[in-house]
Amino acid sequence: MRYLVKARIKPDRNTPLLRAIENKTLGQGSIAGDEYLYDMEQARVAEDGSAHWVETCFCATPLQEERPYWEEYFELLSVKDAHNRKNCRDLNGTEPWACSNCDCTKRLEERLKQRGAPFLDSLQVKNRS
Repeated sequence: MRYLVKARIKPDRNTPLLRAIENKTLGQGSIAGDEYLYDMEQARVAEDGSAHWVETCFCATPLQEERPYWEEYFELLSVKDAHNRKNCRDLNGTEPWACSNCDCTKRLEERLKQRGAPFLDSLQVKNRS
């Protein structure tokens, strides 16, 4: 299933988050692997400073696996279904693991690119200040 995540960086976590991204250790030990780094590359920053990204998760509870890794750096403000659940082939059982090859994420990320600036650019600017 695809989720639209909205989060705010916790106080004093900008530098550790940037370091984890640059060192490619963000999400290290998670079954989700490189997804954390990819999510941060695709994330956008809104006018209110919150980060938005599309997350793929196969857990029964949204972000069950990913939540502890994200919560090290972020306050998760919302995790919403990114599209109608009945249309998710993995979730409705018509194609297990369909999210791995589905183009839903790309379409959603293209829509996100129309809103806000790249999150990583914002994070790097904050760390220079």
